[in-house]
Amino acid sequence: MKTKQTFDAAYYRRFYLRPATRAMSKPETVRRASVVASVVAQLELPVKRILDMGCGLGWFREPLLSAFARASYTGVEFSDYLCREFGWQQGSVVDYQGRGQFDLVVCCDVLQYLDDRAASLAIRNLSRLCRGALYLHVPTRRDWQTLMDPGGTDANVYVRPGSWYQQRLRKHFKHIGNGVLIKRNVEVLQWELQAIW
Repeated sequence: MKTKQTFDAAYYRRFYLRPATRAMSKPETVRRASVVASVVAQLELPVKRILDMGCGLGWFREPLLSAFARASYTGVEFSDYLCREFGWQQGSVVDYQGRGQFDLVVCCDVLQYLDDRAASLAIRNLSRLCRGALYLHVPTRRDWQTLMDPGGTDANVYVRPGSWYQQRLRKHFKHIGNGVLIKRNVEVLQWELQAIW
């Protein structure tokens, strides 16, 4: 049974800063941000506003602002601790309102902490907040069985099949690849072998 998670200093030391137990590193995040930025730039989607929903330590901020030099960055975080430490806006992916829509929304390793109802509401809210591209990363049941390191991963999460997420995301987004999705109403040109096949 999943217990209430405390996103305090100890949590971030264990899962982000301590090499032996971290689930994600800053260099890995920088590589992901580079891929996301490259995909979005290749699709010629303009990026003036970036929303990092569940921004954690803010590791996506610098590489995304480097790639999109004229963009503004908004970091939103649920953790009281991180909001105090970094000055992020306090909020939840489930009901964060924001001001208008964002050209690029990042939501990395957040939805697995939400029960089914809250995760469904979060996907709907991400769609409302996004007018262009969404980068979404969330481990699925298959990922847990084949890729995850139990010693370096927070197991206090909801594990769902990929089809659960796909079913809900397809209502709002088209999958481009590498975790990048675009709003259904956004037209992009892709060469046949660059598209998902």
